[in-house]
Amino acid sequence: MASKYPMDDFEDLNNLDDEYHNGIEEEDEEIERTTTMKKLVSLLLYLVVIVLLAMFIVNFIGQRTIVSGSSMETTLSNGDNLIIDKVSYRFKDPERFDVVVFPDPEKPSVFFIKRIIGLPGETIQIGDDGTIYINGNVLEESYGREIIQDPGQAKEPITLGKDEYFVMGDNRNNSLDSRFTQVGAIKRNEIIGRAICRFYPFNKIKGLIPEED
Repeated sequence: MASKYPMDDFEDLNNLDDEYHNGIEEEDEEIERTTTMKKLVSLLLYLVVIVLLAMFIVNFIGQRTIVSGSSMETTLSNGDNLIIDKVSYRFKDPERFDVVVFPDPEKPSVFFIKRIIGLPGETIQIGDDGTIYINGNVLEESYGREIIQDPGQAKEPITLGKDEYFVMGDNRNNSLDSRFTQVGAIKRNEIIGRAICRFYPFNKIKGLIPEED
C-alpha cells in the first residue's frame, strides 16, 4: 500500500530533526565554553586578590625573616625563622630591649637583627669592664651573652639624637652594631619592625617581646 505522505516530506522532517539536535549541541558547547571562561576569570581574580593581599601583609603588617649568623646568640640562632611586626611602630615608639630589624647602612639589601639598648636623647657609654651606662647609670639587663670586650666608639660617651637608637647584638663579642662606625646609631625611620616571635624550629617556638611590654 503506497504511503499517502511523499518521501520528500520524511526527508525534510529528518533534516529538521538533525538541525534541531545540531542546534542543541552547539548551544551546549557555547554554554560549556562560557562556563569554562567564567571559571578561568574567577580563578584569575582569586589569584590576583591573593597576591595583592600577600603584598599588603608583607609590606605593611608583617613578614617572615630568617636569622643569618650568630650575633644574637643565645637568644636567636642561625636559621631561626621569625615573624616581624611592622604595625606596632606606626602607633608607638620602639622601646628598650625590643629586637628590631633594619637595613645594613652599607648594603641596603641586607638586614640586621639587633636589640635596642639606648633610646633617643640618652647618653650611652661602655666601661672598660664591659658595663653599659645609660645617662651615667648602670643598665640592668640580662640579654648579653658575655662581658663586652670591645666597647668600640662607645668607650667615650655617645649622646643620641631625638630620633636615634643604639642597638647591639646579644652575642656582644661577635656582633657588628652601634658600637662600630659601620653601623652607628640607627634612625627611627630605618627600623622596619620588631621581631615578635620565633616560630621555627618548632621545638624552639618562643615569644620575643620584652617582659616590660
